[in-house]
Amino acid sequence: MAHVYFNCFYFRSPIYKRSPDMTKSLMTKSEQLLRIDDHDFTMRPAFGGPPIPVGVDVQVESLDTISEVDMDFTMTLYLRHYWKDERLSFPSTNNQSMTFDSRLVKKIWVPDMFFVHSKRSFIHDTTTDNVMLRVYPDGNVLYSLRVTVTAMCNMDLSRFPLDTQTCSLEIESYAYTDDDLMLYWKKGNESLNTDDRISLSQFLIQKFHTTTKLAFYSSTGWYNRLYIHFTLRRHIFFFLLQTYFPATLMVMLSWVSFWIDRRAVPARVPLGITTVLTMSTIITGVNASMPRVSYIKAVDIYLWVSFVFVFLSVIEYAAVNYLSTVQERKERKLRERLPCTCGIGNPDDMMIDPQITGYGAMDINTTGNYSMPENGGRQDRILAQVALNDPQLTGQVKPSRGYVNIWIDTHAIDKYSRVVFPGAYILFNVIYWSIYS
Repeated sequence: MAHVYFNCFYFRSPIYKRSPDMTKSLMTKSEQLLRIDDHDFTMRPAFGGPPIPVGVDVQVESLDTISEVDMDFTMTLYLRHYWKDERLSFPSTNNQSMTFDSRLVKKIWVPDMFFVHSKRSFIHDTTTDNVMLRVYPDGNVLYSLRVTVTAMCNMDLSRFPLDTQTCSLEIESYAYTDDDLMLYWKKGNESLNTDDRISLSQFLIQKFHTTTKLAFYSSTGWYNRLYIHFTLRRHIFFFLLQTYFPATLMVMLSWVSFWIDRRAVPARVPLGITTVLTMSTIITGVNASMPRVSYIKAVDIYLWVSFVFVFLSVIEYAAVNYLSTVQERKERKLRERLPCTCGIGNPDDMMIDPQITGYGAMDINTTGNYSMPENGGRQDRILAQVALNDPQLTGQVKPSRGYVNIWIDTHAIDKYSRVVFPGAYILFNVIYWSIYS
């Protein structure tokens, strides 16, 4: 009897009474409360009346990449829409909203927004579709989704890498013209919010701002279009290290040949060729990572002017070598015509008067070969008095023949190039950085 009594108590007690499936009943109650089946949600709210206003605000989560080659950018954002649909109004005693996921979105009307000039875009779906729908008792609706979009950005690279770029993300309704749907920023510029941690490796984000315009299509009409503009300024330090400093050092290295003896062909020629090839490599490396635009960029001007300076240093040595060879031929012919040289028995006895020239004793054969004085003498033609120790030759040399022409080895072109080349390059840098910086 006790056992039977316990079973009866178990089934009759309200404590052990099985509760109904509240999830199913609430879901059914929500759809009935919103009267989803009582309306045709293929039509926009207030169809046939004035255009329905749809407010928009955006939360930019990240600005992922900026590509100069593809002329595009990638952005991840939260896109939120606000509108009122009286068909979704429901009675409520506490004025609380109801929140749904993407399953209900497919059953009601939502704005058909799309990104103009987008190349790729998708709604995140991990772990489920990142879509949220919130309905208020008076029929106001909040529709939010998380999107990643890759859109075009027409960049002007004429000042690259000292440039500032402005890109835009454009939002528009695909089907509804301004007669049916009026897009607007819900709070003006305050409708656009960004994460403070957004940063890019090559760019500094200067500002975000919003605008609204009308877009016209000849076949369909006028549409409201929302714009998200963001301005980016490129960091120059990377290009200073990778492009400008190496190019400048190559130009300065080419100037070393002006201080090398013109007869040192194995030293001057490889130095000039090496700097020319290095500049060609730098130019090729920069252009390999850039789009093939039809105009000249700022970095092209700097690199090609630097290349011209390096190339001219090679041409300078060719000119020095050629003119020196011509000068040697003329001097050789001139010495052969001098009658005083044929009777000199010992060239070592030919001395230079230090009171006239300021130089000590010098071998006549050495001076005939244009040797360089140890003190790095100038290439000025000087007169040296030849003092002959042999008294027999003293009478043979006439006083008018007592002076001969001696050339110091440094060529005039080298002497002027040491000043002209650095001065011209410094002037170019001053003009270049004053224009582009």
